[in-house]
Amino acid sequence: MAHFEEVCKQSDLHPKPAGLVLQYGTAGFRTSADKLDHIMFRMGLLATLRSKKTKATIGVMVTASHNPEEDNGVKLIDPMGEMLTSSWEDYATQLANTDQNELLKTLKDIIEKEAVDMSQEANVYVGKDTRSSSASLSQAVLDGVKALGGHSKDYGLVTTPQMHYMVCCQNTQGKYGEATVEGYYCKLSQAFSQLAKNASNRTDDQKHLSVDGANGIGAIKVREMESHLKNHMQLSVFNDGSRGKLNHQCGADFVKVQQTLPIGIKINPGDRCCSFDGDADRIVYYYTDSQGDFHLLDGDKIATLISTFLKELLNEAGLDLKIAVVQTAYANGSSTHYLENTMKVIVKCTKTGVKHLHHAAQEFDIGVYFEANGHGTVLFSDGAEEKIQQLANDTNINDERKKAAFLLQNTINIINQTVGDAISDMLLIEAILAIKGMTVQQWDAIYSDLPNRQLKVKVSDRRVIDTTDAERRAVTPAGLQEAIDDLVKKYEKARSFVRPSGTEDVVRVYAEADTQESADALAHEVSLAVYGLAGGVGDEPKPLH
Repeated sequence: MAHFEEVCKQSDLHPKPAGLVLQYGTAGFRTSADKLDHIMFRMGLLATLRSKKTKATIGVMVTASHNPEEDNGVKLIDPMGEMLTSSWEDYATQLANTDQNELLKTLKDIIEKEAVDMSQEANVYVGKDTRSSSASLSQAVLDGVKALGGHSKDYGLVTTPQMHYMVCCQNTQGKYGEATVEGYYCKLSQAFSQLAKNASNRTDDQKHLSVDGANGIGAIKVREMESHLKNHMQLSVFNDGSRGKLNHQCGADFVKVQQTLPIGIKINPGDRCCSFDGDADRIVYYYTDSQGDFHLLDGDKIATLISTFLKELLNEAGLDLKIAVVQTAYANGSSTHYLENTMKVIVKCTKTGVKHLHHAAQEFDIGVYFEANGHGTVLFSDGAEEKIQQLANDTNINDERKKAAFLLQNTINIINQTVGDAISDMLLIEAILAIKGMTVQQWDAIYSDLPNRQLKVKVSDRRVIDTTDAERRAVTPAGLQEAIDDLVKKYEKARSFVRPSGTEDVVRVYAEADTQESADALAHEVSLAVYGLAGGVGDEPKPLH
């Protein structure tokens, strides 16, 4: 076949470095940019096969999210804007690691296994972030698509969530929205304007938000969107990429981990601020108080605000829909306690990793999921959307129910249901705070986080740790879970769990307790137990104080 000859010819222009082995994980491939050219070409090939197999448009996003600027990465996007299905993650790994002379054989194996009809047309959408390496790497993806005779559309610079959105719009024949950046801005900003109309007499101060764009694509896109928000919002964008390095001492990951303000942001006590990550699929909020102390509102606080708002609207609308919040073991115990006991919302715990949360959220009429790092969104089932739509069109209901239905309708339109989206989440949070007339301090005071600590312990082989109960309990090595249970009993309001890293030979330790001192001490003692029972390497963990 002519296409296979072209693949061989093009593949020589994108050679694989000898001995390099990479794994397709939750975040796709991610490593130093200079090692990725052959991967990008091959992901272009794989996306083309996936498109032929699904008879749908597939997306490819070139980004390394919150990683340093010298890294890059790639992830494939399935037809409804969701992450690549796990069986094809294995093909991605195979294809990436196949030696140059075996590439055609591996390609043909996939075609045979999946019974791909090679005469089927293929369409692939490609987008990239602002890294200097992204231009040549996205070109390598386009080369791969072309080599197998696929059609491609290059969206250029877009956020990761915008790329997911485009794919979903295209494959729903425009039902989800228009597959352009302008269409994205229009859909979200119109919904925001409709919601903001229900906020009484907001002052300019209340409309103001400081945004840390992590010197990435999110800063560019939020600036582009500003004109669509007219006078409903006033944004000050910091770390906008005009100077400063991508994700360096700024961005959602830095703020969450360091619990401090990003570089280059000027704010007054009580000012609302948020940070995006490098590809704008995560968001965290924060402020400083009059004492200058830093207060973080992470994914747990965001999930609580959104689910509380939705539950109240469902009650006002008189709609009996099942709403749940999906968390991981890293969710702060206070948030779980508040949701279950005060809000009476179903809370489901799942393994770490966005795809696990996304799948779990699909089990409910309305599923709110956020990782503590600020990546998350809200999913509405088709049935839930239909019921909300019917109620909004019902002329025989009272004003309160009609208003609630109208607010729910616009909330659906402001949310990017395909994936966590910093811009969409920001607009939803701003709308909720405006409608409820809440300050960032009042939002923060809904519940107080339990002090916590995360540590990591180097081990010779992370696979010795096996977990169950959504990673909250260790099954192996023998004796470890019993040791953790005994240590937890020593402290008030305490819990701790350990889990192996997905990418390196370390074990991650999480602990929380009633005071920071206790949380730190518990984390250290559990680290020692891991070091002793799970094959720790190097020096044994030192106390934090």
